[in-house]
Amino acid sequence: MARRLAAEGVSRSFPGVAAVQDVSVEFAPGRLHALVGENGAGKTTLMRLLFGMLRPDAGRILLDGEPVQFRSSEDAIARGLGMVHQHFMLVDTLSVAENLVLGAEPGSPLRLDRAAARRAVAESAERLSLELDPDLPAEDLSVGQAQMLEILKVLHRGADVLILDEPTGVLSPQETRFLFAMLRRLKGEGKTIVLITHKLDEVLALADCVDVMRRGRHVGRLEREDADAATLARMMVGREVLLRVEKPPATPGPVRLALKGLCVDRQPGVAPLTKVDLELRAGEIVGLAGVEGNGQRELAAVLAGLLPPDAGSIHLDGRRVGPLSPKRARALGIRLVPEDRQKSGLVLSMSLRENLILGQEDDPALSRLGFLRPAAVDALARRRIADYDLRVTDPGQSAAELSGGNQQKLILARELDARPRVLVAAQPTRGVDVGAIEAIHRQLLALRADGLAILLISSELPELLALSDRVAVLYKGRLVASFAADAVDEETLGLWMTGAAGAATPAEGRRA
Repeated sequence: MARRLAAEGVSRSFPGVAAVQDVSVEFAPGRLHALVGENGAGKTTLMRLLFGMLRPDAGRILLDGEPVQFRSSEDAIARGLGMVHQHFMLVDTLSVAENLVLGAEPGSPLRLDRAAARRAVAESAERLSLELDPDLPAEDLSVGQAQMLEILKVLHRGADVLILDEPTGVLSPQETRFLFAMLRRLKGEGKTIVLITHKLDEVLALADCVDVMRRGRHVGRLEREDADAATLARMMVGREVLLRVEKPPATPGPVRLALKGLCVDRQPGVAPLTKVDLELRAGEIVGLAGVEGNGQRELAAVLAGLLPPDAGSIHLDGRRVGPLSPKRARALGIRLVPEDRQKSGLVLSMSLRENLILGQEDDPALSRLGFLRPAAVDALARRRIADYDLRVTDPGQSAAELSGGNQQKLILARELDARPRVLVAAQPTRGVDVGAIEAIHRQLLALRADGLAILLISSELPELLALSDRVAVLYKGRLVASFAADAVDEETLGLWMTGAAGAATPAEGRRA
């Protein structure tokens, strides 16, 4: 059943923030609508209003031209809406079949009809030309398979309107193409699809029309034939945005950081690292490509002193260091921008002022005799807020009140402003708008020019290729290939990332 979803004069405010202001927009069946805007522009808030997760302060929601009031997301699901969230909502310990039917289980309240659940997986997967083992635990799925299961869950509930929030953030190029083919097929079936994304290349490749939000307001809609990346970026940010990376030639110095035979043994829930050898030179960016779950997180954790290796060694400026703790790693000038900003990068209940000095509390410039100096802390926080263009109302507000992109910028402000010797940047632009991406890229290249050694871990292959001097590929805990960034393309990297290039040992990869 085709459904037409609309917002009419919808507004929603939070303390100190008008998140959505008088927005009117309509999403039609059989079309793929892209929704773009800066961090904090109100995109996700608008979708949560449409999906019943929030109630509007003003305006109304229309479904097929009739006003509706969703008391919860369950109400929205019952009326044919489904939302695939940016962070997966799967239960890792349950099987594919159990996750698919969760909340609408076949059988009795005391006993799940597992055969019916398995049939539901087979029927849903066949419809979209997927192959999923219904008995496989969700924790054993690849990232791409987990994303597809999330979409199958929504379709299994009978959704005719699909809202997808940044669905390609963790996918390889091959997985992204498969997802796009799936979305085109669903559009052809008459589904109404709304895609929230920061990736303008995806918008231009996939969308029928594009709605742009800026600072809580809907500023325009463009049909695909009238849209281009420069125009969309200008509408989103309100100024011209440089969409290409202008990277001067590298002048690498001596080896700053060397990993030799680094190993992390397999543990429950931990991907292994096997005999990882890697060098980072001063004034160089080394990109690390890999589908998530292949050891990138563990490698970053080892370098930040959060995870002790089981074998191997770490050398800084030719001197072996270790064992590392977070405090010692920071004292040595090794800084981490973690991939999970909310769990690992911030204390959400604390203020921006406090988050902006985490790890620096004992700095003599900020404390005396064990007590923080409020004026100095406030001055540093305000400078970092201004220098890194954090969209905040006051340094005293909590980090939980910021949009995801502004939370990311807060972490970058804290870590980059400390002028480290080695920076491990894990997904530094994930969920960040084009204007902020431009600024982050400039900052990373400026640090490179100043002699910083940077390990860039990113699922964004265009970003890796544009910023890196060398790109290494991590597959199942092994470094299987290394390339000069200007001598490899996304397709080749994608094949090594998924093992399709026959990668098994480092010797098989081309070396930069």
